[in-house]
Amino acid sequence: MKKLIGLLALLAAFPPLSTDMYLAAIPLLVNSWQVPLATVNLTLVGFFVTYCLFLLIYGPLSDRYGRRPPLLIGLLVYIGASLLCALATTIEVMIATRVLQGAGAAAASSIAFAICKDRFDGRLRQRIFVQLGIIVAAAPMIAPVIGGWIIELSSWRLVFVIQALLGLIAVLGVVRMEESLREPVQESMWRVYRGYWRLIDNHRFSLLTLVFACLGAPFFAFIAASSDIYITSLGYTERQYGYFFGFNASAFMLAPFVFSRLVKRFALSHLLLVSYGGMLLCSMFLLGDMLPQPFRLAVPMWLLTFFFAFGRPPSNNLILEQVEYDVGSASSLMVFTYFITGACSMWFISLGWADKVTILGWFGLSSATVTLVGWLLINRFYPLKMPYQENVQKEVNR
Repeated sequence: MKKLIGLLALLAAFPPLSTDMYLAAIPLLVNSWQVPLATVNLTLVGFFVTYCLFLLIYGPLSDRYGRRPPLLIGLLVYIGASLLCALATTIEVMIATRVLQGAGAAAASSIAFAICKDRFDGRLRQRIFVQLGIIVAAAPMIAPVIGGWIIELSSWRLVFVIQALLGLIAVLGVVRMEESLREPVQESMWRVYRGYWRLIDNHRFSLLTLVFACLGAPFFAFIAASSDIYITSLGYTERQYGYFFGFNASAFMLAPFVFSRLVKRFALSHLLLVSYGGMLLCSMFLLGDMLPQPFRLAVPMWLLTFFFAFGRPPSNNLILEQVEYDVGSASSLMVFTYFITGACSMWFISLGWADKVTILGWFGLSSATVTLVGWLLINRFYPLKMPYQENVQKEVNR
């Protein structure tokens, strides 16, 4: 099971691996190709938009033909696109190849969640989600540090070569993996894609997906703006930027670990309230000016990321708990909504704001408010199926 969890973690980590290793190169591309930051950030936005669109394709394909075939196709596309990114000589070519890279990466993370739902049930699945959250958290913590070192010692092109090698490792793992889908959907592809309408008609699933997608908006905005803030505005090197970004990403590793301990003693609904309420409070610190830079950004953003990562894995599990069928499509639609919201926040933060830190604060404040209020209203009007918590249930029954 450890090998499977490692493979699922690698697949789920493709989005951060495809972006965070590359972030330190953005100011370099702005200077060397003499293009605005907003144009270079299209390499991020284009990746995520295409990534989101192809999520909707891979999900039903995996329900109809099994998890392995579309996953292998997507990984091969990802490897080829990564090598083309390494050869890009203009911003137009880079944007196009990043779009292609997003099309391949979509297969990895969407089908990884579906495989997890296929293989594990109930409390074990929730534990696996938390374990994946801890393992995947290492990617955004380590990737920018490695990327900064590579860019200083060699070239940003080597970053994409390494991404291609990671894709190759994933291919080898999938080839050796047993097919997890026991009963593929026997309907035509048109009927399979109609599963999206069934999911949208599932009010618990669709409303939760929309509300929880807002959680990631401030973090995606931080991804798009962080290199410009730390390198261009504050004057740090690419390597130093990697350390700042890695510090922020350490919250991704710590938060699921803390959650895995607390979920044994407290109800999931109470822990989700802590997550969303914590994000709300931390966003207010970003709006203030109580600390000098870089601490004005680094400290509140770390806390905001912690509470986001604390609630994200159980939120994913709660969303999928509302679904019995069309699991591959549900996983794709969930991740699609999450990343398309993130792509919009990346575009918005790139519009040339004078104080991007304050904009990040407003992102956090609004997204946490929408999530907190929306979740409470949904649970009131459409009572949710909550994942079973064995230890907590024993305490209730005493």
